[in-house]
This record gives sequence, C-alpha cells and structure tokens, in this order.
Amino acid sequence: MAMDEKGLGRRLQAVRVQAGLTQQALCHKAGLSYSTLTKIERGAIKSPSIFTIQGIATALGIGLDELMGNQPVMVNKKLRSKSGVSFVYFDINGCLVRFYHRAFTRLAEVSGAPADVIETTFWHYNDDVCRGDMTMDEFNQAFADALGLERVNWLEYYLEAIDPIEEMHEVVRWAGQNYKIGLLTNIMPGFIDVMRKQGILPNVQYDVIIDSSEVRSIKPEAAIYDIATQKAGCAASEILLVDDARTNLMAAEKQGWHVLWFDDYRPEESVSRIKDALEPATN
Repeated sequence: MAMDEKGLGRRLQAVRVQAGLTQQALCHKAGLSYSTLTKIERGAIKSPSIFTIQGIATALGIGLDELMGNQPVMVNKKLRSKSGVSFVYFDINGCLVRFYHRAFTRLAEVSGAPADVIETTFWHYNDDVCRGDMTMDEFNQAFADALGLERVNWLEYYLEAIDPIEEMHEVVRWAGQNYKIGLLTNIMPGFIDVMRKQGILPNVQYDVIIDSSEVRSIKPEAAIYDIATQKAGCAASEILLVDDARTNLMAAEKQGWHVLWFDDYRPEESVSRIKDALEPATN
C-alpha cells in the first residue's frame, strides 16, 4: 500500500506545532535540511525514508507509531554496491568530526604546561581509556596531575574543539537510506551518547555502533574487526570501512573488508570517492 504523504504531512505539522517547535527548530533537532522538512509537511515527498521519519519522531520526543498512526510505511530496500558492499562502517574522529588538537592548545593556555608535555600525557593514556581499561575519572585525574591542575574535564575540552564535517554527515544520511550503516570508533567512554544528544553526530538510525570502550578493543587490533563483522551480520567481503587512519584501514583490509581513506583536508573529494564506491549494483 502506498504511503499517504499528505496525511503524514498534516500529522507532522500538527505534532510539531503542538510541541511548540518552528520548522527551523525541528530541522536542527532532527538533523534535516529545511527544504526536506517543508516538502514532507506539504506532502511533496512521496514515501520519505523510514529513517528520516524515525529521526523526526525522535526529535519530537514521540514514537514512530504515534507520529504515523496507522499509516503504512514504505521501507526502502537496502542495496548492494557494484563491489558487493552491503554494510558501511564510519569512523568518528577525523571522519565525522574534525580532530581535537585545538584542545591541546587550550589546555596549554590554561595550565601553562608545554605543548609537548600535554600531547605526550594524552597519548600515553589514550589507548587505555579508549579500550575501557581506564575510567574517565582516572584519565582526567592523571591528566590533571601531569599538568599541575586541580582538575581536568577532557570531554569539555574535546567538545569545544571539534567541528562536525557537514559533507560527511550528508553522506551518512544518504548511506543510511540505502545501506546498513554503523559507527566503528576508538573513543572514550560516554562520548558517543553525548555527541548524539548534542547533534554533533548525524541523527540517523545506526544498525550497529562499535564503541571501543564498550567492546574493550581498539583499532587496529584484530578483535575489534571480528566483533564488528559479527555485529554487522554479513560476510567480511560485504563491509566497507571509511577511516582517516591508514593503519586502521590496512588492518580491516586484512580481515577481507573494503576500505576507503578519508581526507578531512579535502572532504569533497573523499565524499565523491565514497559515493563512487557505493554505486548500487544494477539488476
């Protein structure tokens, strides 16, 4: 049964107004473009993606069923690329957000410690905390002690320093409509939840999230790729990893994955290569 797009648009508009949100405010919360939302509300988009509607419902604080009512949803069939890819994993740091080296500069200003001491201390403990062998409290305290500060909250410095790479956010939203997608990242405990709540990461429904601090393994260790392959529910030869670290990519390639290096200095070129790699196979 086809989706009644005008009925959905009327319901969406009514719920949005009841929630006291302007179209611009809802776009910001749901990670949508203004033109997309306005087209959905006036029924100009036929069969919008289930992931788009789910994102809107989440932003409105309601369930999908509540937004849709008895409305049947046309779920887009997932694709397979010409090279056989059906699942895409995206790295976070250096791919979805620009890296956080400005945080080191800010810490140097606050503490007066030399830049080399700050970076050496950070990298000394980084793997342990990303692997979940060290808590954030322990990491923050070790950092503070090394810099002669009473306290350090690395999450605050990190969030102030990173910038979303908007070109990649669009790619993730596009990929999520056509392929199964996930995050595969070396990251500290709790960071992903905070970044999703603050809209720093693309507001889409991820099929899998591999958080290194939760699975207790980091890239390029073989174990994390084994876990990610199992969670993806497909053969290794069907997985594509987009990452900015060549060591991580080569480790994935040894597992039989497809890999693409992301260059955040030339995001448009990288985006073009990703879309080329995900060109759907023709029937």
